[in-house]
Amino acid sequence: MSIALRSTLSVVTITGGLLWGALPAQAEPHTYRIDPEHFSIGFLIDHIGYQKQLGMFLEGEGEFVYDEQTQALSSGRVEIPAASLFTDHEKRDEHVLSDDFLNAQEYPSIVFEVTDFSAESDTQGMLTGDLTMLGETHPVSLDVTLNKAEKYPFGHKQYTLGLSARTTLARSEWGMDYGVDNGMVGDEVELIFELEAIRQ
Repeated sequence: MSIALRSTLSVVTITGGLLWGALPAQAEPHTYRIDPEHFSIGFLIDHIGYQKQLGMFLEGEGEFVYDEQTQALSSGRVEIPAASLFTDHEKRDEHVLSDDFLNAQEYPSIVFEVTDFSAESDTQGMLTGDLTMLGETHPVSLDVTLNKAEKYPFGHKQYTLGLSARTTLARSEWGMDYGVDNGMVGDEVELIFELEAIRQ
């Protein structure tokens, strides 16, 4: 092989290496698991027009697959045990868990399955999915805010997303219509989610 040819091949090799190194990294989706110790699930519902009753679900689990570079959410699922309901009043909790509302004995789980995510900015987006409750499934959309994304400063010290999500739904759409017609209990329910999700 001539010196000129060897020189040409060397230049091609070096240039190619430089160009390859300059290319942006490929999209890489990761699984994120919701930290059960930092998963707050709240709701607000009108009570005879006097106030909005605040309640919570004390348990929940979920995970999703997300590519931070492309902001693509390819899958996700959240499951909430209905019996984990808490409104700070024993008799009221028993009523909400009865077949007038959640019917927790027959339908022990509330499940949300992601169907799509549309990023509106680096920190805002619209999440859509199917909510299954009382044996019925209907679509729901949530406004999602990314609060923080970086390595956790203590404890597990893993890369973590901090997220807030909000939506309002009509419970009667799932057949939960107790107290709606006479105005005793509101139909609209405001749902509040605050969570930290750890990259696996």
